[in-house]
Amino acid sequence: MLEVNNVTKRYRKVLANDQISLTVPAGVTAILAGPNGAGKSTLLKCIMGLLRFEGTIHVGGHHNKSLAAKRLSGYVPEVPQMYPLLTVAEHLELVARLYSVADWETRAARLLERFELDDKRTKLGSELSKGMQQKVSICSALLPEPRLLLLDEPLVGLDPHAIRELKLTLNELRDAGCSLLLSTHILDSIDDIWDVVLVMQNGRFIAEITPELLSAQGVDLETMFFSLTENNKNAGAQES
Repeated sequence: MLEVNNVTKRYRKVLANDQISLTVPAGVTAILAGPNGAGKSTLLKCIMGLLRFEGTIHVGGHHNKSLAAKRLSGYVPEVPQMYPLLTVAEHLELVARLYSVADWETRAARLLERFELDDKRTKLGSELSKGMQQKVSICSALLPEPRLLLLDEPLVGLDPHAIRELKLTLNELRDAGCSLLLSTHILDSIDDIWDVVLVMQNGRFIAEITPELLSAQGVDLETMFFSLTENNKNAGAQES
């Protein structure tokens, strides 16, 4: 579903993504894990077509900046972006009209109820807390039923109920054949939702972790992650 080939992104002299390549097939949840500044958010923005980059990205066989690719994609940014003078219901209506979602009112109502927003329908974006804005952002991304869903630190700021419902929703989407790519630096928050973890550091992938690899080495995800990133940091320091 998602194919990223040799993507490089520079911010002037800063190399944020360095020849990144990855594939996320249908029905797979991939995690971008790494310290702050590793390049995770930049890569997600490149995939969504929000940044210029070198390389190629395809979604469902379509160039990522094409309308066909965008109709297949959903995105939850790290910082919710809401229109201050639109209500919660109007945000969902806007998304539904942009994506031509049929019978959107029924689906929107189910999402709002699931994430405990049904009593906030008439609240303006400017009146919502950070956690509420995050939940509206999630509902907006889920409304068109994307085949590729990108999430940037989606669990930050959510209450326990919303975290549980989001994890259940992500597993349901994966089981239905959706491709998911989720970035995080809080590893204990994603224990039960991942198929593969792609470890990023200094704009590059330094390792790919699977459940089979953890089992074979007899360690947990957090232990392997810190071992990899610390060793890579030390190696980089020695080279310099």
